[in-house]
Amino acid sequence: MSEKQVLAVDYGASGGRVMLGGFDGASFTISELHRFPNDPVKLGDTMYWDVLRLFFEMKQGIVKSKAYGAISGIGVDTWGVDFGLLDREGRLLDNPVHYRDGRTAGMMEKTLKMVGRNPLYELTGNQLMEINTLFQLMAVKERRPELLERADALLLMPDLFQYFLSGEKISEKSIASTTQMMDMRQGKWAFGLLETLGLQAGMMRDILPGAVRTGSLRPEIRKELGVPAMEVIAVAGHDTQSAMAAIPACEEDFLFISCGTWGLFGTELTEPVISEMSKKFNITNEAGLEGKYAFLKNIIGLWLIQESRRQWIREGKECGFGELETKAACTEPLKSLINPDAPEFVPAGDIPERIRQFCQKTGQPVPQSEGETVCCIDQSLALAYRKAMDEIRACTGKQYPVIHLIGGGAQSGLLCQMTANACGLPVVAGPVEATVYGNTMAQFMALGELNGLTQARRALANTLHTVVYEPRDREIWEEAYERYREIL
Repeated sequence: MSEKQVLAVDYGASGGRVMLGGFDGASFTISELHRFPNDPVKLGDTMYWDVLRLFFEMKQGIVKSKAYGAISGIGVDTWGVDFGLLDREGRLLDNPVHYRDGRTAGMMEKTLKMVGRNPLYELTGNQLMEINTLFQLMAVKERRPELLERADALLLMPDLFQYFLSGEKISEKSIASTTQMMDMRQGKWAFGLLETLGLQAGMMRDILPGAVRTGSLRPEIRKELGVPAMEVIAVAGHDTQSAMAAIPACEEDFLFISCGTWGLFGTELTEPVISEMSKKFNITNEAGLEGKYAFLKNIIGLWLIQESRRQWIREGKECGFGELETKAACTEPLKSLINPDAPEFVPAGDIPERIRQFCQKTGQPVPQSEGETVCCIDQSLALAYRKAMDEIRACTGKQYPVIHLIGGGAQSGLLCQMTANACGLPVVAGPVEATVYGNTMAQFMALGELNGLTQARRALANTLHTVVYEPRDREIWEEAYERYREIL
């Protein structure tokens, strides 16, 4: 069988890539065509995504693909919750606003007074987070109601880019499940909820499963870029769910960490878990491919290191991630711990100073050097994963033999080893490019080259080399976990 090719477009919260994905009937190949930063733009008091620049960069990747022969399809995955509003003519009413923008401050509390915490979780199965689409929309309703009055369609970010490509307005299920507006059990928009909150249901588009063809490249784009027709395919539009599809798991039950800007710790299930215990622990459900569900906890991830590095660069200290990890590995471990999800670590800015203040406030040694700061972050993340593991075990009643760590964090041997130590389970690291592999797999499923997720994962296992980290130093990590729980 000759290799067929697709374009996997992956937008993360800090950068994007256009990747060439190939499948020869037995294994996959991926290669980078175009990489670019994704930096928010502050205008006035609002933080926006530079969506037009991001679309321009996607088109640059499409142009570069012309050197590689026929392309059968293109699919887009992105971060969750954010969206664009279109008017009746299909024009953007405003640039999409960044989930870290301050407009949602206090909106969750206001909304919960109207609908109640328990009913909202029972309906949507989503972890209550102020960044969620529902609370963003309530902020728009309060601050700029004219936008909602003019809105004909609300499209989440991957759906918006798909619309730019094909002209088709759809809502893919995995990204819809991040909004806190989908009835998780029914897989449909919670129109009753929207009506109660005074949000117009008419702007919501039908929810489709991932791994389906939704249209083809607009004629004007084909003409502009000088490329032939190609299918536009709805993959698992939420990057976490694309990554989850690419877990090379042989076990029926497993834990995973999708570790990028965010660290998403969870397990794969065949139905959502919405219970008193999952509500207590604020664990979210997300829809994946083939009727699968991710039962997971959102934890701040490599954002803390990414933003720390930005601060050090602003201070004139040029340092790569590899260099920072080497420095961290040379420091004494488990001296200082933070709560990675503390509110002060969410906004952009001087994260190292906020870490120092947190440690001082909690009576711990204060990290001084870059290495001590990164070590503090990595070990705190590992212990946050341990806490999430305990909560998921309690909710599912299952024991798990292994943790699959995928995404950019799989490149950090220090974080992988610390996670194994903290959780007491082997950590299988890889693939680093899980999101791209999952995007690619969904496209070949839609194109009929793969007959489902099981076959796709089997082919992926033939493709990958993974690294296993076994737990060490269990006694001192158990002691550290008790200290970690005391600072929460």
